[in-house]
Amino acid sequence: MKILLAEDEKPMSMALVAVLEHSGYQVDAVYDGQAAVDKARQNIYDAMIFDIMMPVKDGITALTELRKEGDRTPVIMLTAKAEVDDRITGLDAGADDYLTKPFAMGELLARLRSLARRQEDFNRDMLQAGSVTLNCAEGELSSKSAVRLSPKETQLMKYFMQHPGKPCDTQLLFSHVWQDEKQEEKGIVWIYVSYLREKLHAIGGNLTITGHQDGAFTLQSAAAVQ
Repeated sequence: MKILLAEDEKPMSMALVAVLEHSGYQVDAVYDGQAAVDKARQNIYDAMIFDIMMPVKDGITALTELRKEGDRTPVIMLTAKAEVDDRITGLDAGADDYLTKPFAMGELLARLRSLARRQEDFNRDMLQAGSVTLNCAEGELSSKSAVRLSPKETQLMKYFMQHPGKPCDTQLLFSHVWQDEKQEEKGIVWIYVSYLREKLHAIGGNLTITGHQDGAFTLQSAAAVQ
C-alpha cells in the first residue's frame, strides 16, 4: 500500500514515516500543500494523509483542488484543532476521515485499514469517468452504447477509471491485473489496452487511453489528445 504523507513538521513527518514503513507501507513524504498536489498528480496512491495547517497551500485547499480534478484517493486529514467546524470543513472538502493531534499511532494505522476496507467495497460499485460508466460487477462498459468486457478487461478498465488522468506504469498494471500469473509477459498489458481502446471507441465514449514513451498509460479525455 502506497501512501502520500503531507506534514510540514519534519520531526512529526519522520516519526510517521518510520511507523508506516515499519508497518509495511511505502511512503512519499512532502512538507507543503503544493508539493502534495504535485505528487498526487504524478503518482498513484492507495491513501493520502494531509495535515490541515501547511505552508504554501493548506491541506483543505490542496484536497479541494485534487477532488475537483477527479482524484478519488482516500484521504485522512490531520488537525491540531478539535473544533467541530474544522472537521466539517475537511469532510466537506472531500476528506474521508480525520485525526486530531496528538493521536496514537495505532489509531492512525487502524484508520488506514478501515479506509482500505471501504475502498474495496467502493471498487465493487459503478465507476464513472467522463461520459463512460463501468459496471464492475457485470463487466459492462457503457456510454452512447454498451459492450461487455472480459474479467481482465474489467479489472484493467477499473484501475484506469480509479486513477483518471494519472500515468499508470506498465509493471504496475501487470502486477495489479495479472498478479501471480507467471506464464504471462508484460506485453499482455499492451494487448489489453488496445482492446479497451477499441471498445471505448465502439461505445462512443469521450475517453481514450494514451501511451507514453516510458511505457505508462493514461486514461484521459479524447478531446485532450486531438
